Formats: sequence, structure tokens, C-alpha cells
Amino acid sequence: MGILSRPVFFLWILITLTLILCCNNTFARTHFHKKQTKSHHQKGNNGGEGGEGFETPINDTPPSPPDSSTAPSDPNEPNSGPCVFDVRSYGAVGDGSNDDTQAFRAAWKDACAVESAVLLVPSDGNFMITATTFSGPCQPGLVFQIDGLLMPPAGPDCWPATDSKQQWLTFIQVEGMTLKGSGTIEGNGEEWWNLPCKPHKGPNGSTLPGPCESPALIRFFMSCNLTLKNLRIENSPKFHVKFDNCEGVHIEGISINSPALSPNTDGIHIENTKSVGIYNSMISNGDDCISIGTGCSDVDIENVTCGPSHGISIGSLGVQNSQACVANISVKNTVIRHSDNGIRIKTWQGGMGSVTGIIFDTIFMENVRNCIIVDQYYCLNKKCMNQSTAVYVSDVTYNNIRGTYDVRSPPIHFACSDSMPCTNITMSEVELLPFEGELIDDPFCWNAYGAQQTLTIPPITCLQDGEPQSIMDKFTYDC
Repeated sequence: MGILSRPVFFLWILITLTLILCCNNTFARTHFHKKQTKSHHQKGNNGGEGGEGFETPINDTPPSPPDSSTAPSDPNEPNSGPCVFDVRSYGAVGDGSNDDTQAFRAAWKDACAVESAVLLVPSDGNFMITATTFSGPCQPGLVFQIDGLLMPPAGPDCWPATDSKQQWLTFIQVEGMTLKGSGTIEGNGEEWWNLPCKPHKGPNGSTLPGPCESPALIRFFMSCNLTLKNLRIENSPKFHVKFDNCEGVHIEGISINSPALSPNTDGIHIENTKSVGIYNSMISNGDDCISIGTGCSDVDIENVTCGPSHGISIGSLGVQNSQACVANISVKNTVIRHSDNGIRIKTWQGGMGSVTGIIFDTIFMENVRNCIIVDQYYCLNKKCMNQSTAVYVSDVTYNNIRGTYDVRSPPIHFACSDSMPCTNITMSEVELLPFEGELIDDPFCWNAYGAQQTLTIPPITCLQDGEPQSIMDKFTYDC
């Protein structure tokens, strides 16, 4: 009996252990499903990761797509991500003809009050608004995101009489704002370009007197730490983008387009603005690709393609005997094609101040007229009188400038003031050949001093060595 009870006893123990293990497995699976459901919910809301080594349970019912017409997300809801203010939620129609101005103003007011807000112009609409000022200060991190098409009224006849004709979209006293998107800002500029007062737009190519105000498309004023990126901006009535009295501007990946004969359509214009970077962008227009006005310093331009255009210009400076100060401008790795000018410094007679610390490095030109030009006799009507003062131009470096020029003008032109010579001009690795026709080997120099570190093509023998003895006596225009 004792012998038979031992196997029975062991069998009883084996059955008991099996039952215990089965129960534990069941509990473990139940705990797994509960934990995974909770982790999946957290990932969707907080971006956290689920349990390590577990698969996310599959939900047989696909989630409903978000409704773009719903109200903005609640800024007080924790972990809800960026607060998006869709202009459609404020009544914007987006059919290209209805006036959506009030919807944009209401969306801006709410977005401005929330940190890291996004004012969204959705991709499924063409939104027309009248001249509007978007004022700060706003909470940090504001993004104005244009994924659709945004445009002003079509021409001066449709422009409200009470609206300013100086600019269309104005951003004033904003800090840390980003203007970006995959959409387009369309300027509807053609009717403005054809006003008879515009150069050569009157009968038989004339220019007639009369109302000539035309709005800049986008203007930033008294603002700082701004970003403009990845937008397409086209057909502005006047300047496409203008920065005035700003500091800390980053521009990247934008495309600006208007016809080669559209008047005064500068691509990017900056004045009284410091610490600017313009990168990886393409600009074709009817005036300066990039224009740098007075009061600008620490400007870095790189990997920009210009043309057709009037090239990259510093100036015009010193108009109406004013003081102009520009310093520390760098233009590198840039392409200029089919343009009236290449890299240019232009000043009026009678001005004061200085242009110093300018570097043009690694620039390729294709069929450009006036590839390298300093013009201190800038004048719009050929009736300007000689004057005894001028903006002082000094410390300008041209390095690795290559390509082809339009033979109608010499590729190098240094016309410096009688009263204030240009000094410390440095030329290195400059090689410019005719796009077609014969080589012009007669660059123009007047009162220009500097050094050739290498031989240039064409040779520039007119650049005088050293500095004029009288320069320190005459230079009294500190900036």
C-alpha cells in the first residue's frame, strides 16, 4: 500500500503544479492587454513609447479624419500639441472672391494670445483679404502657416479707398514669429505695373505723371527673431518682402517670381535691419533680386539664385544728402543669370556715411550686364548735379567671381566720387568672358584704389595701388 501511494502522491503534485501554471498564464495575458491599451493611449497623446517588446493592439475601426472646419484646439487642454487656429473656423470662405479679411483678423487676435500657436491658411482654398496690419506683441512661438493661396484684391481699381497703398500685409512688433508653408502668396500685381506713371508704361513707352502708389506685398516692421521659409511669393505690385527696423531675420527656401519687366518689384529689401541670413532661395523679378538699404549690418547671403533681375544691390544710399551706414555684408556661393546688373554698390552724390566690410565670394554669372559695379553717381533722371560730399566706400573684396557678361557694357565698373575715392578694393580670381561677341578688355575705373591679388580677366589696370593721401582728411562721416 505504501509503495502504491508514492506514485499517486507524485501524480497529485504534478496535476496541482500544472493547474497553478495555467492560472498564472491567464492572469499574465489579462494584465498584458490592460497595460497595452493604456500605453497606446499615452503614445497618441504624449508621443511616448509603449511597453518594450509588445505589439500595439489592432483597432478594427479606423479613426475618423479630423474635421478642418472644427474650432481651434483648446489651449488649456494639457498635452494637446500646438494650438491651431484655422481661418475657416472664423468664417473664411476661401473661394478667391469673398473678402476673408475679418476672419484672418479674428484668427490672428486669438493666435497671438497663445504660446506656440499656429494660424493656419488651409491648402484647400484661395483666400482674398484687403490690406491688414497684424500687430504684436504676441506670445512666443507664433507660426503663420500658409498652405493655400493668399492674395490681395486684383489691382488698384479693386483696392478699398480707405486702405493704405503702401503695403498689403504688415507685421509690426512681433518677436519670434515664423511665416512659412507649402502655399503661395499671389500679389496680383499686373494692373499696378501697367499704371501710366510707371517707367515706360504710358502711351508709346512714355512715363506720365499721376497717382503711382503701389503696395509692398509683405512688410515686417520693428520686429525681431523672424523666420520666413518655404513659401512661394509672386507678382507683387512693388517690393515682394520688406524688412524695416528689424533684427534677427532668417530667410530660407523661398521662391520669389515676377516678370522681368515688372517695375520696382525688388525680391527682398532690407533697411535699418541687422543680423540677417538669406539662404537657399530662388528669386526672379523686375528689379533688385536683393536690395540692402541704409542702416543694415551683419547680413549673410548664401546659395541664392537670382535672375532675371537687377542683381544684388547695396543701395541706393545717401539720397537727398542723407547719411547712410552699411557694414559687414557677405554674399557667397550665389548664381546671377540674365540680369541688368550683377553685384552692385550704388550711392547718390551729396550723401554721407560709409559702406565697409563687404565680401563677394564665389559668384557665378551668366549673361549679366555690369557684372561688378560701384556707382557713386547714381541718378534716376540724368539731371543730378555734382556735389562735394559722398558716402565713403571701402574694404570691398571680390573673390572667385566667374562667368559671362553682356558685351553692351564693360563687366567691371568702378565710378567713385571725385570728393571721396573708393579705397581698399581687393580683386582675386576674377574671370569674366563675353556671353557672345568679342572680349571687352577696358574696365572702367575712376578714383578707385585697391589691389589685385591675382590677374583678372579682363585685366583691370585702372585700379590704383594704395590709398590716396588726402582720404583721412576728407573722411569725417563716422557711422
